[in-house]
Amino acid sequence: MTPRQAQLIRESFENVRDVAGPLAQLFYGRLFSLEPDTRALFHSDIQRQGEKLMAMLARVVDSADNLDALRPRLRELGRKHLEYGATSAHYDAVGYALVWSLGRALEREFGPELKQAWSDLVAAVNEEMKRGAAEA
Repeated sequence: MTPRQAQLIRESFENVRDVAGPLAQLFYGRLFSLEPDTRALFHSDIQRQGEKLMAMLARVVDSADNLDALRPRLRELGRKHLEYGATSAHYDAVGYALVWSLGRALEREFGPELKQAWSDLVAAVNEEMKRGAAEA
């Protein structure tokens, strides 16, 4: 992740904070349409789950230029998600659904450079979570 990408992500996330709830719902709708079996992985209220997702996303965004600090937490999340039944294919669908949802939320602002920055960040997070799952 380059400093420029981290800056773009932080700036764009400010525009997402105000629509965090609808963005999370859009994300889960897209995820469940891509991977219907993921719906069974969520046993709690999906609105509450969306709040957790957006809180974690905010932490990731705040650390976008220093993901090393989040590595232990991301690996721990990977281990937890393994217990919930998450697979490698689920991570790919989550990444796609999240970037797709951000694109819908940010509309015209979501050009190729910003899309690549978000894609790179999401891929880095997914890789760390997969490593955590593999270590379990």
